Amino acid sequence: MSERRQTHWNGVYRARHHRDVSWYQEVPERSLAFIHSTGVARDEAIIDIGGGASTLVDCLLDRGHTDVTVLDISAGAIEQARSRLGERAGRVHWIEADVTAFVPERTYAVWHDRAALHFLTDAQDRMRYVDVLCRALQPGGHVVLATFGPDGPLKCSGLDIRRYTVDGTRELLGAGFELLHHDLEEHVTPSGAPQQFLYTSWVRVA
Repeated sequence: MSERRQTHWNGVYRARHHRDVSWYQEVPERSLAFIHSTGVARDEAIIDIGGGASTLVDCLLDRGHTDVTVLDISAGAIEQARSRLGERAGRVHWIEADVTAFVPERTYAVWHDRAALHFLTDAQDRMRYVDVLCRALQPGGHVVLATFGPDGPLKCSGLDIRRYTVDGTRELLGAGFELLHHDLEEHVTPSGAPQQFLYTSWVRVA
């Protein structure tokens, strides 16, 4: 499964520039606002799951964050981001991995994901995802998830996806996480099509 996912996403980023993918945002305002609302200090660790070519890392560096990790399954996505950042790329921790097989060597204050979770249509993959999240997140740490919402697309980048509600996300994460905030966003793709995203913010309580 990991190899198939990696092959798919490397193909996407060989064929398309990061500004041309449907989920592109020049400035990810909603993600930045949700991360800021956690109260994370500029020297605390943030990990962006599936963040490959996203501009979130640029914006976090612009805002003075000094401990940013980007995890992505696609080497091509990471290379696009590193090239865009230039010498600033050396200030970021880059991890090429499938999140469901990721073995964290440290913990993080904030786990952000706007890219990976809704592509996990297999229940076992979702269980692995939550297990990795729990091993990677500090006690009292925060999770910011942006998934396709209840009226979001059924497919993205040629793949089936899983749409989420607040209650569905709560069921997935379990009793160890407390909901802080949620919001819906209608993202407009570069081609002008609408995509509904559900943003949720959680704090680890157990």
